[in-house]
Amino acid sequence: MRSRAIYGCAGTTLSAEEMAFFREAQPFGFILFARNIHDRAQVRDLVAALRETVGDASAPVLIDQEGGRVQRLKAPQWRDRPSAAHFGALYAVHQEPALEAVYLNARLIAHDLGEIGINVDCVPVLDLPVAGADNVIGDRAFAHDATAVIDLGRMQIEGLLEGGVLPVMKHVPGHGRAMADSHHALPRVSTDAEELSATDFVTFRSLSTCPLAMTAHVVYEAIDPQRPATTSPKVIRDVIRGEIGFDGLLISDDLSMNALDGPSSVRTKAALFAGCDVVLHCNGKMDEMAEVASEMKSLEGLPLKRAEHALSLLAPDEDFDPAAAEARLVELMSVSA
Repeated sequence: MRSRAIYGCAGTTLSAEEMAFFREAQPFGFILFARNIHDRAQVRDLVAALRETVGDASAPVLIDQEGGRVQRLKAPQWRDRPSAAHFGALYAVHQEPALEAVYLNARLIAHDLGEIGINVDCVPVLDLPVAGADNVIGDRAFAHDATAVIDLGRMQIEGLLEGGVLPVMKHVPGHGRAMADSHHALPRVSTDAEELSATDFVTFRSLSTCPLAMTAHVVYEAIDPQRPATTSPKVIRDVIRGEIGFDGLLISDDLSMNALDGPSSVRTKAALFAGCDVVLHCNGKMDEMAEVASEMKSLEGLPLKRAEHALSLLAPDEDFDPAAAEARLVELMSVSA
C-alpha cells in the first residue's frame, strides 16, 4: 500500500540508495526541482524511474512551474512563462484578454509538462499580498484584489485540467500577509479572524473545488497562536475544511523548510495529526526522508478517496495546437504593453 508522502530526489538520476528507499517507502508521489532538470530526455527517464519504484506508471509527479521567478523548467530548453502578476496587470486593463491569456498559458505549461511525464503543477498561487509583506509571494500572486485572483485562478485551474495536469492551489489559507519567508523563518499573522475571513480566505473559498491544495507554514494568531496552519488541527478543521470548504487532497508545504521546528519525524507526525492528507518533503536528503518514513501512515480511508478523486480528473491533452496557442498568447499579452 502507498504511503501519505511525496518525496524529492537529489539529482538528475536516481541512486541505488534512492531506488531502494522509494521501493520500500512506497510514497504517493514525487516532486522535481531545478537540481533534477537537465533536458527533456533526462527528465522523462527520471520520471519513469521514479514511477518504476512504486510500480505505478501514473503516480503523481509534481513541479513548481508557476512562471516568472518560480519555474523549474528553464530556457533555453523550455520557454520562459510570465509571472502571475503579468496576467493581473493585463486583467486590470482588459479582463477578457487576461482570462484567455492565463488559460492559454496554463494549457501551454501543461503541454510542456505532459511531454516529460509530469502530471501535477503547484499552481495557482491564490495568496493576496499586502503592503509591507515579505516578497516571498510578491509577483507570484496575480493581484492584490480578490476578484482578480479568483477569476484568473479559475482559468489557470481550467487550463491545467484540460491540458491533463492537476493543479494545486496554494498556500491555504493565505500567505500574503506573511512578514517573513517561511523557507527561512516562521511567519506570524496577527490580523483578526473576521478580517482574514473577508480577505485572505475569500480566494480559496471561491475556488475550493480545486482538487488539491497546499498548506501555508504561517501562524494565524487569532485562530491558533501556537502552530502554523500545516500542523494546526484547528486551522485545518475550522478554516480549511470548515470555513473555506475545501474537501480535496490537502498537501503540506515542504516539511524541510525552516519555518517548522524539530526533526523531520516530529514535523511529519504533527502535520498528519493536524489533518494533512499527504506530507511533502522536498530536499532529497536521505536521512531526513528516512525520518519522515518512520512516522508515515498508509494512504487509506478519506485521504485515499480524496487522492483517487483528484487522479480521476487526469485526462489526456487532446486537440491542442501549441504553436497557435503561443502565437495567440503573444498577441494577448501585447495588449497590456
